[in-house]
Amino acid sequence: MAARRTTPMAGDLFGEDAPPPNFDAAMSASARPAPNQPLADRLRPNRLEDVVGQGHLLGPDGSLTRMLERGSLASLILWGGPGVGKTTIARLLAQAAGLKFVQLSAVFSGVADLKKAFENARRQAESGGGTLLFVDEIHRFNRAQQDGFLPVVEDGTIVLVGATTENPSFALNSALLSRCQVMVLNRLDDSAMEALLVRAEEETGRPLPLTEEGRATLRAMADGDGRYLLNMVEQLLSLKTEQPLDAQALARLLAKRAVLYDRDREEHYNLISALHKSLRGSDPDAALYWFARMLEGGEDPRYLARRLTRFAAEDVGMADPHALPLAIAAWETYERLGSPEGELALAQLVVHLATAPKSNAVYKAYGAVRRAAKATGSLMPPAHILNAPTRLMQDIGYGKGYEYDHDAEEGFSGQNYFPDGMKRQTFYNPTGRGYEREVRHRLETWARLRDRRQS
Repeated sequence: MAARRTTPMAGDLFGEDAPPPNFDAAMSASARPAPNQPLADRLRPNRLEDVVGQGHLLGPDGSLTRMLERGSLASLILWGGPGVGKTTIARLLAQAAGLKFVQLSAVFSGVADLKKAFENARRQAESGGGTLLFVDEIHRFNRAQQDGFLPVVEDGTIVLVGATTENPSFALNSALLSRCQVMVLNRLDDSAMEALLVRAEEETGRPLPLTEEGRATLRAMADGDGRYLLNMVEQLLSLKTEQPLDAQALARLLAKRAVLYDRDREEHYNLISALHKSLRGSDPDAALYWFARMLEGGEDPRYLARRLTRFAAEDVGMADPHALPLAIAAWETYERLGSPEGELALAQLVVHLATAPKSNAVYKAYGAVRRAAKATGSLMPPAHILNAPTRLMQDIGYGKGYEYDHDAEEGFSGQNYFPDGMKRQTFYNPTGRGYEREVRHRLETWARLRDRRQS
């Protein structure tokens, strides 16, 4: 009979009924990765207090710190960008809470994998232990798969920790969200990135061949992603350089991290909101920045042209009547020239809209008048403003008493144009900004004439 193995294989950490290969157990606190492992793995923290950039969760007064102190680790959704520590935090939470750590990825797992994990967790509970099930990319599970977590979370079979880069409000169903606490992980700031660089130098025993400017550029190139930063450090340390690299030399050697942007997810809506509000706030510099961020992220310039045209009508309105035709002209210019030349016309439009006087008076009037139109049903126009092309229509009063405004004094008759039985209402209230200042003066003049002629 073959000798029994004493060194566990990949699945042995889960017992005889080992789950599929996409499950992993946490590395023990004392275990150190082999030197040939990626630097990001070698520097993976072994204590929660060593995780950088998430002091609001893991500091002395952090949410997770207090939860562990109370001995009541709840099911969690860790929401944050790539490379900010979601997997590491989940592993260390299991270690701190004395729970068995089981990991699976929603990209590669299905219902059968979930059932297997739940069965193992129940056996673990029967023997007096607990399980922290970490699900990476949990937003990729469909609604039915997400619902599968509900009973085992409710009865305490598992402590669920899901990781997502997507807004949980949109990506996860409300039933699952109601049973979990959402923890927002911050993008790693400059000080956190520098801390990682210092650790990398200590781990490798080598200083980075960078000037201070080059070092700052390296941190910026990672764009808040600690894993990406450490991957670039590995590339940098593999180079043979005689002189420290400055920003320009570094940019030639290393690729900047791709801009985080997905045209059908939250980042898209966040950035278009930032652009729209910067325009409304009359800040051309901020508006140009968000405009460029969207283009750099791969946004379709036609989408931006549509949104800018909408802004011209909705937020600039009659304060600058030239804004809307300029928006159409910029859009048409882009269609004729294409990228990148046509994008300059859209940039010009961004500046014009940001610096134009603003008025949403027409927008508000349109909303109010639609509500009035629904409320008044099918009231007919007053008879005196109806055409009377037939004798019958003339006989019943169509067109009777109509005054031709061009023949009236000051080109204004002051007649009533609302339906009979509907009291006159004011829907459009122009501001005193831009061209609407003149419009407001005219309307006030006509209101006085109307009152005088109807009295």
